[in-house]
Amino acid sequence: MVALLTAIVGVVNLLSAVTPSLGDRVRWLRQFYPFEVRAGGHLFAAISGFLLLTLAANLLRRKRVAWLLAIALLLVSLVSHLLKGLDYEEGLLSAMLLVQLWWMRDLFTAQSDRPSIAQGIRAFIAALLFTLAYGTIGFYLLDRQYSINFSLTDAIGQTLAMFFTDDQAGLQPTTRFGRFFADSIYIIGTVTIAYAVLMILRPVLVRSQPTVTERQRVQAIVEQYGRSSLARFLLFDDKAYYFSPSGRSVIGYVAKGRGAIALGDPIGPADDRQEAIIGFREFCARNDWYPAFYQTLPDDVPLYRSLGLDTLQIGEEAIVDLKTFTLEGKAGRNLRTAINKLTKAGFRFELQEPPISGELLRELRSVSDEWLQMVSGSEKKFSIGWFDDDYLRNCEVALIRTPTGQVSAFANLISEYQLNDITIDLMRRRQEIENGTMDFLFLSLFQHYKQQGYDGFNLGLSALSGVGETAKSRRLERGIHYLYNHLNQFYNFQGLHSYKDKFHPRWEPRYLIFPNLVALPDVAIALVRADSGDRLLDYFKPGS
Repeated sequence: MVALLTAIVGVVNLLSAVTPSLGDRVRWLRQFYPFEVRAGGHLFAAISGFLLLTLAANLLRRKRVAWLLAIALLLVSLVSHLLKGLDYEEGLLSAMLLVQLWWMRDLFTAQSDRPSIAQGIRAFIAALLFTLAYGTIGFYLLDRQYSINFSLTDAIGQTLAMFFTDDQAGLQPTTRFGRFFADSIYIIGTVTIAYAVLMILRPVLVRSQPTVTERQRVQAIVEQYGRSSLARFLLFDDKAYYFSPSGRSVIGYVAKGRGAIALGDPIGPADDRQEAIIGFREFCARNDWYPAFYQTLPDDVPLYRSLGLDTLQIGEEAIVDLKTFTLEGKAGRNLRTAINKLTKAGFRFELQEPPISGELLRELRSVSDEWLQMVSGSEKKFSIGWFDDDYLRNCEVALIRTPTGQVSAFANLISEYQLNDITIDLMRRRQEIENGTMDFLFLSLFQHYKQQGYDGFNLGLSALSGVGETAKSRRLERGIHYLYNHLNQFYNFQGLHSYKDKFHPRWEPRYLIFPNLVALPDVAIALVRADSGDRLLDYFKPGS
């Protein structure tokens, strides 16, 4: 209601600013102050009207700075209406809204980005001065384009009249360029002021990196409570952190635009999970962000729903049961072929323990660069790792060497901490490899970690797999299933799923948690930006 009323007051102010005041009221005001004061009233009524229209949507977002600006603008609006023509009707409307906003002051708590506010205020002042200077200098120098010659004072008055009189003070351009320049004043003023308002109302941006102490605290929580394939990625330097009110749980997130995307579920004790989710949601509300959780496990889906959040299945994770995995018998016949064939040809599997040598890292980087060039993409982030020497140096790295000793494919492995599972992260290969090389790599890994006593091997997320396939699926999920089938020719979702499926894994659903459908577009954009590192063109290249 207050946002709607703010928009209405904005429209009224704009209409009032360009409409002549009642003659008898103007004649009464002339005895107290000159035309320039009344023109200033028109000016500030127009500016306040434009800004109130902009602020209406931000009041709906409960922005604190929008509330402060609206209070200030309504005071300006009230005085402007009285100065320009004793328009007490419009002034009364502004006063009513002012009282209502003051009464609701405790509801406006969402923050804006402070450096952007300062930049916006500077831009706003500069916009007003620039527009005035632009118009004044233009009319003074271009008076041949009009029916009158402008002195410097006349040029200033004409610039003000462009905004505050319905006939532009009788301005009559005599050339096409003269009409263009007059119109350009409106364009310049609108664009610069709109930019200033946008900066002032910008959501909070994450600029500071977590401290060393915070990272050590996160690492301790992850090592004690981590139970998913995503836990290790919370320690990457692209994440910011939110700690639950008790301090026992942590949420790693990336904020882009209006979306704050948490990676996986909160990590911490089970009895602290609800408070962590509620606290993160309130934290996001204060920063004007939409909270979201990406690739959550099915265990806590009922909890998210009970807290008023929406859920969407986004795919399935493939987990090979190493206890039952075998290459023996009829079931393993096809899988044995790859190992036997490449072993006889002189290929060999190696598992390098950390620390990885600099010489091997350089060779792995050449494989990685060749793979990135082959898929016409760039490194992804957020929910997976990327090629970083410090990261890979401290990982187990599995690789396949050709008979000549060259590395043809590699993958690095990470632990799931409290789960007795192992997870694959980077998986890179050269453009030209022997058929069956990747099968050889995976099967060798399965055998090795089975011997080490691990329960499962996580092959990662199969995007959109299993989404919208049942009659009970939501309409949105069925729509995604339709896109899944039709986009497969470009992105080969089904081919990746089929490749993982031949190892007979169990498939576990993964979810995106978000506030509501209205917030979903902002959440999706934030997720794409986080995953791509803001390289959106690379992200949408087929095959990347």
